[in-house]
Amino acid sequence: MDFVTIDFEASCLPRHGRSFPIELGISGPQGTLSWLIRPHDSWQGWDWTQEAFDLHGISREQLEREGLAPDFVMAQALRAIGTSRVIADSRIDAGWWTTLSEASAGQGAAIRIEHVDTLFDEIGATHGQIMAAQGQADLLCPERHRAGADARWLRLLLDRLLEEQAVPASLVPVDLPIVPSGQVGSGIFV
Repeated sequence: MDFVTIDFEASCLPRHGRSFPIELGISGPQGTLSWLIRPHDSWQGWDWTQEAFDLHGISREQLEREGLAPDFVMAQALRAIGTSRVIADSRIDAGWWTTLSEASAGQGAAIRIEHVDTLFDEIGATHGQIMAAQGQADLLCPERHRAGADARWLRLLLDRLLEEQAVPASLVPVDLPIVPSGQVGSGIFV
């Protein structure tokens, strides 16, 4: 099964105002990539909450210093995704993908982000199996609330479920290597 997992960190949750993506993480068979996103000019005046900062710890100043242009991040993300299926554990991620795409001249608009529930249903995962796989992912990826770490966590969870479901070996994704964290925002493996 060819898929990548995706996660965003954002300036705030949509219920708190108009939010924009500040970090994108993608995890696939080759590993995990993460990019900090410098705010696009069209996002000036959009909302930023202390609650979001308390979760991810990414400041506006850090984004200005270390963030990459939205069109560069989008191009890198599209290269990493290729023709793979894209899976997220939050429906909000599709909205942040659209926001990033619009700031990047629409270059990523055609990507469809599926909610993880779709994959759970396809493989017939039970609640107990999902909880067990979540526990394993928690042990292997304890850092959370950064886009790369969260995308990797979801990938680990799905890999464990696919193994549990006895999917034929030709369809089981390769386990991700545990690679030391790199500099976030550089588009390198974490």
